[in-house]
Amino acid sequence: MSKEGFSQYGKDFQESLCHLMLIDRPFADQMYEVIDINFLELKYLQVFVRIIQNYREKYGIHPSEDIMKSVIRSELAGELESVQQQTRNYFARIYRDDIRDAEYIKSTALDFCRKQKLKGAMLKSVKLLENLSFDEISKEINDALKLGSDSNCGHDYIKDFEQRFIFKARNPVRTGWDEIDSITHQGLGNGELGVVIAPTGAGKSMALVHLGAQALMDGKNVLYYTLELSDTVVGSRFDSCITNVPLNDLRSFKEEIYEKIQDLEGSLVVKEYPTKSSSVATLKSHLEKVITRGFKPDVILVDYADLLRPISTLREKRHELETIYEQLRGLAQEYKCCVWTASQTNRSGLNAEVITMESISEAFNKCFVADFIFSISRTAEDKLNNQGRVFIAKNRNGVDGVIYPIYMNTSNITIKVLPSTGETIGEVQKEAKKRQEVKLKEKYAQFKKKKGKN
Repeated sequence: MSKEGFSQYGKDFQESLCHLMLIDRPFADQMYEVIDINFLELKYLQVFVRIIQNYREKYGIHPSEDIMKSVIRSELAGELESVQQQTRNYFARIYRDDIRDAEYIKSTALDFCRKQKLKGAMLKSVKLLENLSFDEISKEINDALKLGSDSNCGHDYIKDFEQRFIFKARNPVRTGWDEIDSITHQGLGNGELGVVIAPTGAGKSMALVHLGAQALMDGKNVLYYTLELSDTVVGSRFDSCITNVPLNDLRSFKEEIYEKIQDLEGSLVVKEYPTKSSSVATLKSHLEKVITRGFKPDVILVDYADLLRPISTLREKRHELETIYEQLRGLAQEYKCCVWTASQTNRSGLNAEVITMESISEAFNKCFVADFIFSISRTAEDKLNNQGRVFIAKNRNGVDGVIYPIYMNTSNITIKVLPSTGETIGEVQKEAKKRQEVKLKEKYAQFKKKKGKN
């Protein structure tokens, strides 16, 4: 075993590293240029990585997790029985485990291996210097610097066939609404941006809290950026949503709430920024900080994007907003998680029966960036009856244009999406117009009756 290896980072680090070299092919492509399996402290990990390397060299493709099941069985022959058992146990264990600090492990491992390669090149250059072989020295150093860089040219349609069928690769985060999970293939996935459209007071923040609470109860790590409400208010809303205790009664059930949240497998971090004080760059800086401390979010919620400050000032506000949404989706792609945010409607959405993308405030083009958009519409009458409608305005991964009735109780942060009745926008609007006409006739009749008495 080389003295200069990964032993300084511990066993968990090394096991997670080898797991990543199996499930993350672009990272594996980088690592196999620079890694020496002797950097790994444990024999079964050396064997595991060697099996993957041999498969890549033999077939020219990266093995899937399913392929590894059979490959491991055939490739362990010749190893000590104890090593065989350790390797099998390791593979069975990681198949069930999630990696929480993947970005830190990848950057640390690559940095270490690159430095070792550069060190080797420099030692070789000392010998070349004796012969004044400056061109060879330059080549040695440059080649070492290039190793481990992102060499991924993109998704090879034929060679990467298996990757398209690995469900874990997308890692969707459920919404908790069966109807919506069904049409989104179990929620938003890595690199995807979802947007909630609603007028003021219709439930944008409630919807984001619900999405975060569902992810938290599913064992996911949730990062919530609040730009309007205080962090403690957001925390209280999560308390209510998770326990179904009304907001006004939270103090009376303090002990019960505490016991309930202790059982949660996921983690929640709520970060508060004053309105218009932060940009996407601010969020990214904070995100890097929490990742270095071991918190890797599965879902990021920004409440809400219209309250972010643009990184640069543009001539028109709509262009600034479009840029913000583009940056949020970039954040989702870079950190391999999903991002939810919300957007305000213009005046046309204030009392609309169904809110479409045409009602979105300021910059309609920001809709083009999002992968999934749904609107929440609640008329004055709907609010009295705890009712409303959700309209699927955009869905990159499935059907859109669908209307779902909803039950919404603001007292305990409850939103339930009910099965679609099959109504179209035109039908809903026509029915609303009929109800309005009936009300006007009733009011006119009452007016005439009152006038006749006088």
